[in-house]
Amino acid sequence: MNEISKLVEQGYNKIANDYYNYRNVNKFNRELEKFLSLLPKEAHVLDVGCGAGIPTANFLVKKGIKVTGIDLSDTMLRLARENVPNAEFIKKDINEINFDENIFDGVVSVYTLFHLPKKNHFLIFKKLYEILKPGGILLINTGVSESEGTSNFFGVPMFWSNYEPKTTLELVKKAGFSIISECVLERGGEYQYWVFGKKNRIKSGKMSR
Repeated sequence: MNEISKLVEQGYNKIANDYYNYRNVNKFNRELEKFLSLLPKEAHVLDVGCGAGIPTANFLVKKGIKVTGIDLSDTMLRLARENVPNAEFIKKDINEINFDENIFDGVVSVYTLFHLPKKNHFLIFKKLYEILKPGGILLINTGVSESEGTSNFFGVPMFWSNYEPKTTLELVKKAGFSIISECVLERGGEYQYWVFGKKNRIKSGKMSR
């Protein structure tokens, strides 16, 4: 685990409860509803940067979706297991995703990518593409201004890193995704860049069925 990952892990271990007591957990329900509408029945979804399991994992499990969540923070994972006992939660660095290819129907990563060095974003998009089944759905969000650095967040140092939306979109496309929709949205008084993508059903030059 690199120094940035350690900083993020230690920060969320300390602030997990305060963060979720403060957070508006319903602010992107519309995006989760759209994500759900694009999935097959009884889908298996990977929640990348699952936090305390609310809202994403909890929302999806209640709709009959199988959810595997990954996160760095032991405190967040403990809360997630308490909040969403019917999902599986694993301690894992997002930079080191090593699931088999073509096993998830959907991947969602919200309020997470901006804690990763922007130089890593493309490789992460490629990994997410690989672990999705053909036709699988991606939902991500990032910040809206290009930046990288550390600032105070709920009393602890926290790392932040973003490309501007145009670059993020280019990288998602370069990783292989076709774009369902993309836009900047205001949710809970904050602006983020949201992207819905899809892994094409074409494999090895043939159309899959």
